[in-house]
Amino acid sequence: MLTRRVLAAVLAAAALCASASARAQGMRLGDAQLSDVWGQALLSLTNTNLDGLDFTRITLGADVKLSANFTNVRLGEYSYTARNATGADIDIGLLRFGRSDGTEAQRTVAITDPYLEFVYKNVGNASTREVVGMRFGFGGIQGDLGVQLNAISGSLRIDAGTDGVIDSRGDALGGKRWDGTACGPSNCALALSQLGALTAGDANGASRDFFISVLKQAVQFPTVNGAGAPDKALEGFWLNWRDRVYGSRVSPPPNAPKTGG
Repeated sequence: MLTRRVLAAVLAAAALCASASARAQGMRLGDAQLSDVWGQALLSLTNTNLDGLDFTRITLGADVKLSANFTNVRLGEYSYTARNATGADIDIGLLRFGRSDGTEAQRTVAITDPYLEFVYKNVGNASTREVVGMRFGFGGIQGDLGVQLNAISGSLRIDAGTDGVIDSRGDALGGKRWDGTACGPSNCALALSQLGALTAGDANGASRDFFISVLKQAVQFPTVNGAGAPDKALEGFWLNWRDRVYGSRVSPPPNAPKTGG
């Protein structure tokens, strides 16, 4: 009688023999055959130069469906209150990707082409070359989000319908360090902290200019996906989001997990 160990070895050897007999030799394809085959690289690398700085962007060619909940997101914390009186460049009390009180499609947020982009200066001089910073962003984001935005250092434009438009360019700080207590060019009464729901994208397509950067100095980043040139990002943590973003003065929508089968 074969023991289990011997039997497993025999079966493994048989499998190897079978696979060896079925193996085919690789063959070259001509140009005509190759022209009938297409694909997309998982990662793409882009090098650009702007305003004397060099940029290297690594893009993940992927479509992601995201349902997630985050609380107390604080980036760029500091011990003094001269910037936005909260002790952090970015202070988000609640961030929900997707909602569970709507349609099945609303349960997730669609993200395309996430990327990392690194910024360098003095690339041609080995003695003074240095990394200025980086940013993380999306080529496209579309869907519903629940938010509690306490303070944002960055450049925002959120269309809140009849409540007006929140635009950091209209704030007294010129979009530098902004807590949302002052409204934008329309002088509406809505404050950033009153927003509970955001919608990214519209009938024209996804929102295309979302990114968060961390920098040693101010940087003018290149455009992404045809969204137009972003405002210059300042030192520290910076959030940019101006393209096709809509808000509502409601409570953040729930994003509970599915139950049952």
